[in-house]
Amino acid sequence: MSDSRPARQWPGRVAVAVTRGDPPELLIADSDAVLGRVLALQLVAKTAPEAFGSPGALDEVRQALLDERWADAVVAWMDATGEVVDAYPDETVWSERLVDEEYASVEIRLAPIFDERP
Repeated sequence: MSDSRPARQWPGRVAVAVTRGDPPELLIADSDAVLGRVLALQLVAKTAPEAFGSPGALDEVRQALLDERWADAVVAWMDATGEVVDAYPDETVWSERLVDEEYASVEIRLAPIFDERP
């Protein structure tokens, strides 16, 4: 089955989330909107109801999920469970095109480490 969507041109920007569990989990998406849905599906929705401190907290998270308020669901989930997720919504994907050998060679010579001024 082929994908009819146009291929993304990288480098681009990505959204990243890192859980603080043991081991940490890394989640990468092509936008912050997609990352919110991924966190809701992969972390929040997979949590057993008994992990929530109170029925009110569980109801709040469930309602946020049903309303597709992904960020609200993740925040309420973190508050209720004590789990922590660090999210970075707009990170550069570094590539050969952005940092080729010629660019790196010039930039290194202009970097503060080579500053000879007192």
